[in-house]
Amino acid sequence: MMLQKLTIQNAALIERAELTFAGGLNVLSGETGAGKSVILDCIDFVLGAKADREMVRTGAAECRVTAEFSPVSPRVAELLDELDIESEDTLILSRRLSAEGKGSLKINGNTVTAAMLRRVTANLVEVHGQSEHFSLLKESNQLALLDEIAGESLAEKKRLLASALADRRTILSDLKKLGGDAKERERRIEILRYQIDEIEKIAPKEGEEEELSALLSRYANAEKILSGLTGAENCITSDGGAADAVSVARRSIGSLARYDERYAQLAERLENAVAELSDIADTAQNYADELDIDEREAQRAQTRYDEIKTLKKKYGSTVKEVLGFLLRAKEEYELLSDSGERYEMLTNSLSKSEDKLYDLACEMDEMRRQTAKTFSARVTEELKTLNIASARFEIAFEPFDRADAEKTGADGLGGVKYLFSANAGEPPKELGKIISGGEMSRFMLAVKAQLSGGEGVGTYLFDEIDAGISGNTARVVAEKFMKIAKFSQIIAVTHSAQIAASADRSFLIEKIERNGRACTDIYEIEGQRRVFEVARLIGQAESEFARKHAEELLLSAAQYKKTI
Repeated sequence: MMLQKLTIQNAALIERAELTFAGGLNVLSGETGAGKSVILDCIDFVLGAKADREMVRTGAAECRVTAEFSPVSPRVAELLDELDIESEDTLILSRRLSAEGKGSLKINGNTVTAAMLRRVTANLVEVHGQSEHFSLLKESNQLALLDEIAGESLAEKKRLLASALADRRTILSDLKKLGGDAKERERRIEILRYQIDEIEKIAPKEGEEEELSALLSRYANAEKILSGLTGAENCITSDGGAADAVSVARRSIGSLARYDERYAQLAERLENAVAELSDIADTAQNYADELDIDEREAQRAQTRYDEIKTLKKKYGSTVKEVLGFLLRAKEEYELLSDSGERYEMLTNSLSKSEDKLYDLACEMDEMRRQTAKTFSARVTEELKTLNIASARFEIAFEPFDRADAEKTGADGLGGVKYLFSANAGEPPKELGKIISGGEMSRFMLAVKAQLSGGEGVGTYLFDEIDAGISGNTARVVAEKFMKIAKFSQIIAVTHSAQIAASADRSFLIEKIERNGRACTDIYEIEGQRRVFEVARLIGQAESEFARKHAEELLLSAAQYKKTI
């Protein structure tokens, strides 16, 4: 699927722009500072790059970017289904950012997160510029590129490797539960036995700590409690106390019972009150009698309370948690006590698992070596056509053996290094230590020429990949672009006349002044306007000779396209 239309509103110097791209090679050109980088920033923005509110045009409330892709590929349709977004013939991405830094992202009108957006856009556009050049200097990225070229056969091996790694993690987890080797298991068994014995010796019960706490509180405040109980009992039972007063009241009301049933009911209630007061007094007396404290019993309760508190410090914040710890400790103890045979079985399984990992790593390594041999030869040939006549590109592999099996990762064992030499008689050295900027641009183009025509992304964005080249080399680069564009859509920002002349659709970016403000205008150019732009890139826009040269470049590019 390809980028069909890009709409930009209030982004930097762009007030509004609408670009309709073609399949094949689309070229963006213009004077330095005209705003080409803004176009690329807008594409990155709508694809999910980090937002910067400085992107919003001064004075505008917000900026908006919309990108339309079609037709929707099966892979993207599958991702949209996973995100519960309806798949249509055209995929529409839209993103806005306010001057305050707030924004929104949408796919086909559905609001999504940046992570969700990037899951989809990773399958749409591949950007190639200076930042990607630097990324390829990292060995991890070099291996990833080689694996991409190796294709589905290696991807299947990686899936098998992932499954084998998961099995190994399970075995290691089970071994860890067994406490490691025999010596470590014995040490762990001793610790568990001590912990189990300590808890079982004290044998705490749920709710017991609260009971002990209440008992100790009564013991500590016995004098105060006794005084209160005795005082209450005296207030009820002493001469003239509460019981006597209520009895007198009962008799007074009782003498009125014959006059009204209600008075009889009051008398009955007072009689019940006399009985209740008597019972309260007896209970208070009983409670007071119970406070005959046994110092040994008090000490026993305090010791018991302290023991439970100690267990909680070691094994859990509550008695329930302590008992839960005891249960787990017993289970582990039983497992370790009978673990010798299982440990041996797991150890054998681990060895077999690492044999499998090593075998898979070797198979992957062999597949990579075969891929590297073909890939490096083809890139070398491409580099020679790109005017690096003595180019040598090799891929070196880090060795490994069976002893390294335990270090196996998701990519297997061993790494790779890209080695390069541009000069005859000079041995290849690490890519990042020897390659120049212009050589790196051509190297990237040579690599991309090997990847074109596959089932990956449909749109490639090249940001001034022609930097540092000119003359015949620029012509060859333009031809490479045209070859790649036969299979994929290319959007290229360029300063090269040869590349501009090779475009299937050309866009001119100009910075002008409108109503006293600088603005960037973007529009498609054809016919003589395109001739004029190619002549400008040659360096002599007003020269008749330059215009004729531009016409020759355009004609030559058109003829070359017919041969590929």
